Amino acid sequence: MTGIRALFTPLERHDYLLAVLLLACLVSPALASIFGAADIHFTDAMSVYLHALIGEQPKDVPYLDSRILLELRLPRILLAFVCGAGLALAGWALQLVTRNPLADPYLFGISSGASLGAIVVMSLGSLLGGGFMALADGISLPLGAFAGASASVLLVLALSGFGLQSQVERMLLSGVAISFLFGALGSLLLYFSSPQVTASLLFWTLGSFARASWDLLWLPWTIFGVFIGFLWVLRRQLLALSAGDETAHGLGVPVAKLRTISLLMCSLMTAVLVASCGGIGFVGLMIPHTVRLMFPGRQSLMIVVLMGGLFMMWVDVLARSLLPTQELPVGVITAVIGSGFFLLLLLRRKGT
Repeated sequence: MTGIRALFTPLERHDYLLAVLLLACLVSPALASIFGAADIHFTDAMSVYLHALIGEQPKDVPYLDSRILLELRLPRILLAFVCGAGLALAGWALQLVTRNPLADPYLFGISSGASLGAIVVMSLGSLLGGGFMALADGISLPLGAFAGASASVLLVLALSGFGLQSQVERMLLSGVAISFLFGALGSLLLYFSSPQVTASLLFWTLGSFARASWDLLWLPWTIFGVFIGFLWVLRRQLLALSAGDETAHGLGVPVAKLRTISLLMCSLMTAVLVASCGGIGFVGLMIPHTVRLMFPGRQSLMIVVLMGGLFMMWVDVLARSLLPTQELPVGVITAVIGSGFFLLLLLRRKGT
């Protein structure tokens, strides 16, 4: 059967999609900025962003609209992009080092561990006085989330054993068990918290970009830059690891060390994102899986990053646009989309 896919070689399709995604990344921030309580036109958004690049205030756009775009909506869009890109990249790395297409930060227990650590910090902040948001704005919340995520990784490694083959086979099951355990502990803390704190924490654990600000962006973007640099430098060793532990050993790859460092880097990336915008699932599972379906046998790191960022950017648009009077949790929307994605995938395989 011929068709659009048959007109291009896999390499040409890869380059074509990469160019389309790069163009979408340039246009989408302005398009996503027009959605919200204040009605702002696309041309006004483009004018504000272009003038901001040269440090000027556009004369044809009201000052209030300009402040809304630059101080509220643009930081939110940038946080959504780095969240989607970071989670997709973490899922991509986990699926490589575990050789399991179902591995991701959510199912692997990293997200639940980071959420538990962040909930502990926020609950302690509320007990100590001054409200938990004052403590969350500092470095304590990311550190708490990273401590929880690291504890999850260490427990998974301890439960999965240190043998080459048994470690890979038992790692995902251990991650699921740890995910349920830490999720239960987080729910227990929510149960014993005050109603006001519980309501705020519950919405935060479901995922939200409402706290986005320029002061909050530096940490997730810095860790994301370190993370993507780490994966880019070690991409050949990671690809060798995905071919099997014995093969990687034969090529001189330190399997246990590389897997442990990769898991800790994924936990760091996930922890910072959870601390910034709460728990959001299925992104690290769905985006790398989609890229593999589009390009069998290829591991396109940049397409995973761009698709993950654009996906989360537009999920956030849905979250603040579907209901006129309130904002939906981002994690709920990603769970619905992710569930539908895998149901369609299951039906497709059943049909073949």
